[in-house]
Amino acid sequence: MTFTEIIGLALAAAIAGLINSVAGGGTILTFPVLLFFGTPALVANATSTVALVIGTAGSIFGFREHMTAIKPWLGRFIPVSILGGLIGSILLTRTTDKVFGHLVPFLILFATILFCAQGAFRKLSRKEARALPASGKGVWVAVAFQFAVSIYGGYFGAGIGILMLASLGFLGMADIHEMNALKNLLGSLINVVAAVWFLAADIVDLRRAGVMTVGALVGYYVGARYSQRIPQQQVRRMIMAVGLIISAVMFFKTFVWGAT
Repeated sequence: MTFTEIIGLALAAAIAGLINSVAGGGTILTFPVLLFFGTPALVANATSTVALVIGTAGSIFGFREHMTAIKPWLGRFIPVSILGGLIGSILLTRTTDKVFGHLVPFLILFATILFCAQGAFRKLSRKEARALPASGKGVWVAVAFQFAVSIYGGYFGAGIGILMLASLGFLGMADIHEMNALKNLLGSLINVVAAVWFLAADIVDLRRAGVMTVGALVGYYVGARYSQRIPQQQVRRMIMAVGLIISAVMFFKTFVWGAT
């Protein structure tokens, strides 16, 4: 790696870590930066997951006081999250780099749209919130949805937190701190399972992942310490703009430039 690449990867990961601690959606930045520096799409996805997984798992600590409140839901959601994350990871390693490369523009656009719509998701989920017990038909629909989200999370992952918050809101959870605690725990499990599988499948660029892990930890620390001072609306606007621009570039590169 060149000095420029090291600085670029570390900076992208630091910004992604900060964004994840404030609003979520950091993968929208780390994944394209890896592509920019010549990392194959499949390896870039796996490397981004591994680079951000430590900080993601560490986010659980900040919500530890809410673990007792969410305990009734853990038995429902943890097994499907682990299984779904594993299935998604296996599917990724069974996908050729060429096929995944053609999926990349759609995945980035989907993640960006999810990020743009997260405010609407949260408002709608609060309107629909009803205190449901941790059983019944509504819960099993949510469990099935979480299974699908987990498969997507193991395969690509950007935007899973937004999907989970929407699902938990419809389920009847109204305390945003409890929702975030459960979302962070489930998301961390999905990412850890995916990271372990990607490492075992030897599709992670360990040098780049190491550089980005250091950057991500700095970003998570800054975000956790100063998140209340960061104007979140500006952060969201920046991510939306970056995601849409990257999506447009990737569509052009894949389906116009690549076809010529």
